[in-house]
Amino acid sequence: MRLIMRIERNSYFNAVEMVGNRPNRERHQQALERCIAKLRQTMPTIGLRNPKIGLPDQTWSYCGPFDWVVSFHAGQLWLALELTGDPSFLNAARARRAIFRDILRHRDAQDHDLGFQFSLSCVAEWLLTGDREARDLALEAAARLLERYRPDARYIQAWNARSIHGGIRSEFVNGRVIVDTMQNLALLHWAHRETGRGDFAEAADGHAETTLKHLVRADDTSFHTFLFDPSSGKPLRGETHQGYADDSCWSRGQAWLIHGYAQCAATTGNPHFADAARRLAAKAEALMGDDGVPVWDYSVPDAKSAPRDSSAGAIMAAGIFILAGLCEPEEAQRWYAFGDRLIGGLLDTCDLTGDPKAEGLLAHGAAHASAGYSDAMLPYGDYYFMEALMRSLGHTRFFW
Repeated sequence: MRLIMRIERNSYFNAVEMVGNRPNRERHQQALERCIAKLRQTMPTIGLRNPKIGLPDQTWSYCGPFDWVVSFHAGQLWLALELTGDPSFLNAARARRAIFRDILRHRDAQDHDLGFQFSLSCVAEWLLTGDREARDLALEAAARLLERYRPDARYIQAWNARSIHGGIRSEFVNGRVIVDTMQNLALLHWAHRETGRGDFAEAADGHAETTLKHLVRADDTSFHTFLFDPSSGKPLRGETHQGYADDSCWSRGQAWLIHGYAQCAATTGNPHFADAARRLAAKAEALMGDDGVPVWDYSVPDAKSAPRDSSAGAIMAAGIFILAGLCEPEEAQRWYAFGDRLIGGLLDTCDLTGDPKAEGLLAHGAAHASAGYSDAMLPYGDYYFMEALMRSLGHTRFFW
């Protein structure tokens, strides 16, 4: 089987040399190989289902058809295919395509998470195999994501306004943006590269600039969500949905921003986005203190006993390695060290790859800690763990 992968536009300053000289290379390579072995081991159990969150016995509960996390297991399979060329990974990943066709048939199923859903499925398939239907599906998803852009206020509305419980849901979502959307912008950037259409890039850049202005605070912490007047576009206030409090700093949100801005900088060459990633990363590093794995919200009163979030650590590590690749060698050394520290924390306290009973890769993920969903395997934590390991080892071709 011949694999096709298009080269990313961004270049890296001495990245290959710096990666090769780091002392953690062998440990990270062994961990990545265990991830691939775990995917092979669980393939007959998982089948065509898509993990949603881990259960106490370290098995998976599974997604419904339109869940925002539906693509993260597929993303792991595509990464495994890229690394191994093993057609069993190709078959398992490609067999999920019907799920993504179905998302495009149902307007109510489409929100800002189209980027997560299609970058790690159809874009991945197009980049690795050159399949034209996969490309067409991804471009259709990008067009639907573009429709969510409000050009007057320059933001992508996160969720759909639906009348539930007397209209409360509608009132909550109208005019609301969330930090997670920074990860979904990659689908728009990819569509711009594929088509040359400027509106894809304009929406991605506009939303990134609005996020930087309104969700990133002056002290480089971040809101989870921000609310605009849906009629006038006037900025109203920052709030939280999954964090500890409106004025707190939810660790996974900070990680989404670090990865998102680093990726935007790598894609566009915009130094303001690289600086945003740098400032957000420095703040997260300071807030973590001596911890190896981030607490679920950096502002919780009793951080030492609060749940950790391995997914925040994995996402942040992957983003930190992107940032390192954009920096001159002296600064890059700092970020490679921080990325290695984050992976080290995950390997020391969360690694399930050597546990034959566990169906996932990482323990101690906090899906929604304030709602009681913590200390669980999470498919997005697992995906970004693989991505972070690969980036730490010098791989630079991904699906974003």
